Amino acid sequence: MPELMLDGLDPVVAERAGPFFSEMLRDPGDIIHSLHLTGSALTEDFDKKTSDINSVVVLKSMELGFLETLAPKGKKYRKSGVASPLIMTPEYVLNSLDVFPIEFLNIRLCHQTVFGGDIFRDMVIKREDLRHQCEREIKVKLIGLRQGYLSSMGDARTLADNFSSSITGHIPLFRGVIELKGGTPPLPAHKVIDTLSQSTGVDCSAFREVLSAKKDGYKKGSLDNLFERYYEATERIKKAIDEISA
Repeated sequence: MPELMLDGLDPVVAERAGPFFSEMLRDPGDIIHSLHLTGSALTEDFDKKTSDINSVVVLKSMELGFLETLAPKGKKYRKSGVASPLIMTPEYVLNSLDVFPIEFLNIRLCHQTVFGGDIFRDMVIKREDLRHQCEREIKVKLIGLRQGYLSSMGDARTLADNFSSSITGHIPLFRGVIELKGGTPPLPAHKVIDTLSQSTGVDCSAFREVLSAKKDGYKKGSLDNLFERYYEATERIKKAIDEISA
């Protein structure tokens, strides 16, 4: 069986993801192009109790038989925090860079190839494509914040949950904005927020507060004010994106 390249990984990540990858390689025929880890499992944000281990499986061609073989293993590995992998082909990657530039930028910035060739390292993402998706995504997030606030109906627990899920989705977008502003997007979430503030001149303290509260909990009675600051900061990031020329 081919050897996996797990050097440098958090030991917990290697222990949990290694068997998953090994099982895929046990009898794959000749269909696997490469296997990659991505996301928080490669950063200091990784929490062995709560963080998912995300991966990308690149097949030489899309084989439904491989998916049928892999699907029953999901429940087994989900218990140890290994999420269902993204499945794609080199052709799909090449033809999707213009549609999902934020997603592929984040994979390029944060991945480790554990088997095969590194298809993501030299991806070229066009500035205009990234600019258009950043504009679209920030507008969608503003709508989501408004709808989430209304649907919480004043319930603090629901509003806190909305904040926590929202900031997770903001971080990949923020890396895209930093890239557009000519900066180097960092990997840890708190550094992303700090760099975003420096790149745009926007007060991002509300983002930092939500990120911290996701881990440590929210202060009682502070959520309405936090929502106002969080929403206003997101609105200012939208204006900063609007000012970026493609």
